[in-house]
Amino acid sequence: MFESLSNRLETAFQSLKGQGKISEINIASTVKEIRRALVDADVNYKIAKEFTDRIKDKALGEDVIKSVSPGQQMVKIVADELTELMGGTKTEINLKGSPAIILIAGLQGSGKTTFSAKLAKFIKSKNGRNPVIAACDVYRPAAINQLQVLGEQIGVPVYTDTDNKNPVDIAKKAINFARVNNHNVVIIDTAGRLAVDEQMMDEISSIKKAVQPTETLFIVDSMTGQDAVNTAKAFNDRLDFDGVVLTKLDGDTRGGAALTIKYVVNKPIKFISQGEKTDTLDIFHPDRMARRILGMGDIVSLVEKAQENYDAEKAAELQKKIRKNKFDFEDFLVQLGQIKKMGNIKDLMGMIPGIGKQIKDMDIDEKQFKKLEAMIQSMTPAERQDPDILNGSRRKRIADGSGSSIQDLNQFIKQFEEMRKMMKMMNKMGGGAKAARAMGMMGKR
Repeated sequence: MFESLSNRLETAFQSLKGQGKISEINIASTVKEIRRALVDADVNYKIAKEFTDRIKDKALGEDVIKSVSPGQQMVKIVADELTELMGGTKTEINLKGSPAIILIAGLQGSGKTTFSAKLAKFIKSKNGRNPVIAACDVYRPAAINQLQVLGEQIGVPVYTDTDNKNPVDIAKKAINFARVNNHNVVIIDTAGRLAVDEQMMDEISSIKKAVQPTETLFIVDSMTGQDAVNTAKAFNDRLDFDGVVLTKLDGDTRGGAALTIKYVVNKPIKFISQGEKTDTLDIFHPDRMARRILGMGDIVSLVEKAQENYDAEKAAELQKKIRKNKFDFEDFLVQLGQIKKMGNIKDLMGMIPGIGKQIKDMDIDEKQFKKLEAMIQSMTPAERQDPDILNGSRRKRIADGSGSSIQDLNQFIKQFEEMRKMMKMMNKMGGGAKAARAMGMMGKR
């Protein structure tokens, strides 16, 4: 996401490289390129012009810091302005009420149903709540079935009333169901349309009036660009929603919706979502997104993801094994699982400052994880625990059993042995604990 915009902005900053100070001349050309980059990213021209005018005013008014180059200072100014354009600070979801009621609205195909399940899982795992999802899309049977499947996957009940064609009545009954069964959050998934129309607006307005939600979220398909912003305005004029959710950020999006929706409707972006997996939902941080757009990485989000998947008990056990030089394939398999839980590897690497651009054209095949897992799972318990016994005949059996070539298996074992040697060296230098903490990064190898 935002690759094209990031590249264009980097090009815009090139004119300041080697300059001793910021001047009206070099600022003018840079600002012009930034404006073009924003318009190409599907940002409304008026918004792009106001944005770049503010950058120009700030840049010309800045006293150049001696230790910072003009190029770096301009990046800082743009980062600050992008952060403000997208909302300034993160905004939490409102979960007050007994139960808290969250109304989901948006066009058909925007990802409402999938988001409803993602939000339920997020609230359950991050906020310790007990949610229930209400299936109020009475026009699309597949939506109810999809919710039921997703609800089963995440362990959250889905309230349905398939014989009832009144979404307002279903929403009310779902809230009563929640109260009776001690569910303290109700997420109401509503019907969408292919375009904004009065019937849809009347229906969603009636549901909102009847249930008085504590939070109304508008779901936006970020791949629709400026159209998404126009749709958001139409919905907000009628519903006065509380926040925006950007979906499909893993697609080929130019970024116009993410950059300008807050400016147009004056409502915060609360979540961003990518992919179909139910654990791919994140709180939206304007400052972090600005840094990623400018190629500065997002190391804070990376650390948070690592912490979410950190198992203190397993880490302590691993630390003991590393100190005793007993790290084996079983431990390596556990570490692979920990890394996979964190999400898409290419996205994770893109959060590391300076790495995003280097890997943008790189094909990182996550099937390699499955290949390594298959190799380890084809070993006997004794072979996993003692890699030194892997002779030729054992290796052939493992390669055949995992559908790998003997060359691939030998290469994996060689890399594993090199990693063990590295740990052994760190132990001798008194770095066993550091080795354990570094295992997450080593596992990527």
